[in-house]
Amino acid sequence: MAKMIHSMIRVRDEEASLAFYREAFGLEVADRYPFESFTLVYLRNEETGFELELTVNADREKPYELGDGYGHLALSVDDLDAEHARMEAAGLKPNMVKTMQRDGTPFARFFFISDPDGYKIEVLQRGGRFL
Repeated sequence: MAKMIHSMIRVRDEEASLAFYREAFGLEVADRYPFESFTLVYLRNEETGFELELTVNADREKPYELGDGYGHLALSVDDLDAEHARMEAAGLKPNMVKTMQRDGTPFARFFFISDPDGYKIEVLQRGGRFL
């Protein structure tokens, strides 16, 4: 059986990205591997073994084009409203909390937030399908 271990995104400003992911989701650097033309930074927190890999290419100045193929990363939290308020107070500019209905019943409560490079991240209320 295969086990998912990480997802990778390319970022321009390592420090801005580290600050964002630390503040927004409590992700800390698990490992950092500098190479000649790029650096790999692996982030995680205590809740999961799944990691976010940031690839920082040396001398990249212009923003990455995210294209129309990228969807989003998703994380679940115990208290969606408290996390939304915390991120808003921290100046991270989360979008409004929304509720998605399916067959007339609530399916998901969530909001989106964007990182410094424009990657969308969905934050879901933990429960049901979204543990």
